[in-house]
Amino acid sequence: MRQLAGAPILDLHLTDATNTAHPSYFDTTHAYDMVIFRKLTFETSRAIAEAAGSAAPAAESTPKTRRHPPGFLPALARIDTQPVTFFVFDNVLVTVRPGPSRTIEQVRQRLLELCQEPRPASPRANGPAPLLHGLRPPTRPEDLMLRLLNAMVDRYLELRAPLTRQLDRWQRALLNSKRSFSSWEGLLDARIQVRRLEHLSEEQRDALQELRDSVMDNRYSADPSEPADKAPGRDEVLLVRINDLMEHIQRVLAHARRLEDSIESAVQIHFSAVAHRTNRTMRTLTLITALFMPLTLITGIFGMNFERMPWLREPDGFWWSIGLMGAVVVVLGAVWALGRRLER
Repeated sequence: MRQLAGAPILDLHLTDATNTAHPSYFDTTHAYDMVIFRKLTFETSRAIAEAAGSAAPAAESTPKTRRHPPGFLPALARIDTQPVTFFVFDNVLVTVRPGPSRTIEQVRQRLLELCQEPRPASPRANGPAPLLHGLRPPTRPEDLMLRLLNAMVDRYLELRAPLTRQLDRWQRALLNSKRSFSSWEGLLDARIQVRRLEHLSEEQRDALQELRDSVMDNRYSADPSEPADKAPGRDEVLLVRINDLMEHIQRVLAHARRLEDSIESAVQIHFSAVAHRTNRTMRTLTLITALFMPLTLITGIFGMNFERMPWLREPDGFWWSIGLMGAVVVVLGAVWALGRRLER
């Protein structure tokens, strides 16, 4: 590494690079910059593709053909990530990753193809190159790293549609009045994944912000005698790419926060709807109780074991008591109906 890059990598940085649980991070030395970025694993990326491919049939399917609980999306049951470490030297870019990376392999293959094929006469001759945003190869290690990071961030942008569909299903299930919601564990898992995505985006944004600050510091401290407005234009391109990456991460972060707020709102609406249905049931039971309480009083009075009571020896006493109870029910019902109209 010393012969290739001109300087060794510090042991502490190598320890951080081999730590699979290390968060997104940026550090710099006099010889190189180190950027740790957590990317989606291949299994999660494949799950996103499968969820996107089955989006149309899932949307057209009826609830009768659904095999999973309402709101359950197996493709995004867990968002797994792994760190990719970039050591940026003056003329070499070193990557350290715990497993194979489809994004890096695609960019590497495309770079080899660009080195072998002749340059076209027009930039639009062969169309845009995937993952390289044009036919022009990167001229600096920083440029190549930012293109790789841009491809990794695009994977996070692809999470928005599947997560939105998943949480839309949760909301419909929470607000379904015909069947009670029982998948609270799955809803909690979805909320944990959204919160995890939010934390990942914040760490990535902070790491890129430190990288941007380092580029700005190098831009203005490279040559103190040179005016700031005559700084090399290549730093301007790097700043534009970093700002674009930070804007993409900010979009993912804002979407994750909106999803979390949507979950909280759906849960609150669910409990409000349950409380409303409970209040309606209790109001009906209260009305029935209020109607039968005077009837119970009347039957209790006539059930007393006294020898002399009004209507007790009368031939039509039974029907008079029934009529009295009916009149009480009618009067109470009229009073309740009039009170309902006055409330409106």
